[in-house]
Amino acid sequence: MTKKIYIAGHRGMVGGAIMRRLQDRQAAGEDVILVTRTSEELDLTNKASVRGFLQSEKPDQVILAAAKVGGIIANNSYPAQFIYENLMIECNVIHAAYEAGVKKLLQLGSSCIYPKMAKQPMREDALLTGTLEPTNEPYAIAKIAGIKLCESYNRQYGVDYRSVMPTNLYGPGDNFHPENSHVLPALIRRFHEAALRGDETVTVWGSGKPMREFLHVDDMAEASLFVLDLDEETYQRETEPMLSHINVGSGTDVTIRELAEIVARVTGFSGTLAFDATKPDGTPRKLMDVSRLARLGWTATTPLEQGIEETYGWFLAQGLDQLRSK
Repeated sequence: MTKKIYIAGHRGMVGGAIMRRLQDRQAAGEDVILVTRTSEELDLTNKASVRGFLQSEKPDQVILAAAKVGGIIANNSYPAQFIYENLMIECNVIHAAYEAGVKKLLQLGSSCIYPKMAKQPMREDALLTGTLEPTNEPYAIAKIAGIKLCESYNRQYGVDYRSVMPTNLYGPGDNFHPENSHVLPALIRRFHEAALRGDETVTVWGSGKPMREFLHVDDMAEASLFVLDLDEETYQRETEPMLSHINVGSGTDVTIRELAEIVARVTGFSGTLAFDATKPDGTPRKLMDVSRLARLGWTATTPLEQGIEETYGWFLAQGLDQLRSK
């Protein structure tokens, strides 16, 4: 039976990885039709446009990987854009999917939904139990709203809309902008350029003490499709109607100092590391409890250093001339 899947955000890092996995399924003979639109072709913040598109295409499933994302600087600089655009994308796509008769949807969120001082590792039931990290609160609130939209539509309309919450992601397709990227791609670029110049020291923002978990985007793509493909009985056995989201992570974390040391090795930087403690650290620790997903039958497989090596290889293949404009 043919399955038609709309991937919102297919040109992003996660959406692109999911699309590659689905294209692999096509190549293996699975009867899957993939539907995509660029942001120029379809503005997901425009309710009428999204409604018309989904009414016309009528996909069987929707994967909502589209979002406005960025690191600490971007979140601090553009809080109104982060909350508005993400809320509009979620509201428009989820509601229009329901109106178009889409029975199954997967929404991708973020680990920033959890309280700043949440008990580690963070379980799904830590949601809404404390104050959020101020630097990305607008984005986090939008992602929490996305979870509750899915759960509310499930309760009222009997659809099957699910949410997965990834930890910090990295890999091919990442954003390596020196100011607007997340910590790992920013470090890769900084250390790479420092090695080229022969710099003696690289200064990293913050104290180096915060701990972070990282997951390769290809693992995230596999996990997303795994959760989407679960039969309802299995999915509902491990979730609750208003606590239905699933954490996706590697289950291990490293300090920012340890991360910087790995990146230095991979990029060939042989100088010394310094840390600027006057810059914000963000949340002290962010480690996901991934036991719910493990019980369902999925665990990550890509070791961190191996994944960083692969990501650095992709970065080099793009060429610095192209990356300087991003």
